[in-house]
Amino acid sequence: MTVEQQLAQIKKAIDKARDMRYRAEAKLEELENQKARLLIELEELGVKPEDLNQEIQKLEIEIERSLKETWELIPKELISND
Repeated sequence: MTVEQQLAQIKKAIDKARDMRYRAEAKLEELENQKARLLIELEELGVKPEDLNQEIQKLEIEIERSLKETWELIPKELISND
């Protein structure tokens, strides 16, 4: 392989690395924007980020309770046992 060919390969590798860096920076910016939007949304909902897991668990319990309540209100003869 000649020096020119080696230099061409090096240039190609540098260009590829530069392109990957630009894409990574763009993705990072996109993710930071998404994080900021989610934090604003959480604030609007009155939930602190550190309380998120606890809030999810509370909502899951509430959903289970509501489903159970709903099933209890449906007459048994309307529930099929397929």
